[in-house]
Amino acid sequence: MTLDPVHFDGIAQMAGRISQRVDATDHEAFADTVFEEFLDPLWYDGRRVVEPLGELRRRRVDLEDAALQEAPFPTQHGLDSGTINPTTFTNGLVLDVAQAAMAAVPSDLDLHRGRTVVATVHSNDATVDCEEEDWTVFDGGYSRGRILQAPHVNRYEEAVVHALSLYLAEVEHARTNADVVDDLLILDGPIYPKGLLAWSDRHPELADLLVEEERPRDVVAGYIDLVETFADRGVPLVGFVKNSASKAITRAVRNKERAPWVNDAAFFRRVLERTDDEDERLTDHLTFTNWFVSRCGVDEPLSIDGDALGIDRERDPEDYEVTFCCIYDPRDDLVFRVEAPAVFTRDAELREALTMQLLRDVAHERGPPLAVEKADELARISREEKAALGRAIEDRFDAERDRSYDDERWGLVA
Repeated sequence: MTLDPVHFDGIAQMAGRISQRVDATDHEAFADTVFEEFLDPLWYDGRRVVEPLGELRRRRVDLEDAALQEAPFPTQHGLDSGTINPTTFTNGLVLDVAQAAMAAVPSDLDLHRGRTVVATVHSNDATVDCEEEDWTVFDGGYSRGRILQAPHVNRYEEAVVHALSLYLAEVEHARTNADVVDDLLILDGPIYPKGLLAWSDRHPELADLLVEEERPRDVVAGYIDLVETFADRGVPLVGFVKNSASKAITRAVRNKERAPWVNDAAFFRRVLERTDDEDERLTDHLTFTNWFVSRCGVDEPLSIDGDALGIDRERDPEDYEVTFCCIYDPRDDLVFRVEAPAVFTRDAELREALTMQLLRDVAHERGPPLAVEKADELARISREEKAALGRAIEDRFDAERDRSYDDERWGLVA
């Protein structure tokens, strides 16, 4: 232990002095004001960036009643993608490998066995061409994979290979297995590749890639096609975001007033938390918002205000807009964001069915829906597996991973 008790107590006392200068009650009151007066609609730079679908409201449902209600959708499918994390090798290559899996409730073991694997590689040597155009089938036809060469960049190589692997594996697996989904597909995460769309805000070089390079645009086009496929079939598609880092609403509010929240999830936590007369959190109900249309931040490109990066869309632009609602689980003090394309949520009856399904799942599972949890388990690559794959790739490359002192200090590389 590096902290003596006197140091520990000193740090805690310093934190106490900070907390005395923060009026949490004032934050709660202002959060109520923002929700009731700013979001119907929320304006930013002369644009309506957030507005409610239907009535602006906060609702609650008894946890036990929610958990015991009949599922509005008889079957549910979940989809997730996991990676080994970007790795740099001494031969100059930067690599990430992703695998995507789909789960079903009730279970479908043949479906669970299938995988889509994408290995994305970046090389600083312009003469190197690692790309494989065709998919390779393995595991007796249950799985397939391909190698993708990332566009050349001078920085952010790891971010590029990670985003391309993760999202291409996810969207290709979803499109390949779309026909098996009869009632509802739940993506583990947002409905569009927001980690990739965020490149426009990170650095001019990444912003140029997003607009000019074929590979990133192909990935975004895949998600657009996925929305069209499910809309044409009349099967809803939603995304369950467990850890939303969006700051779009907070940023827009801050343009007019102070906004003391770290991000939008913190704002909705203030809006949805219920307390008793002694300021203790009440934990007997799930609370949730109405659905909103979002046209700000990374949601803008697929909104009526954006051009979808110039990618052709078969339906009206309004159909692709991101809509969302927030669910607050007081048992663990967590806010979940549920997303869906507007083509599904404009219908009030379907919107309510989706809401009740997700509330039932959160109440019953005390967290993400079972279909999402199963998909996450299937797609996750454990730390031990990542280390073993790293060693196997080193052997195939005849090169070692590029290690730093922190890797040795913290045991990040086995």
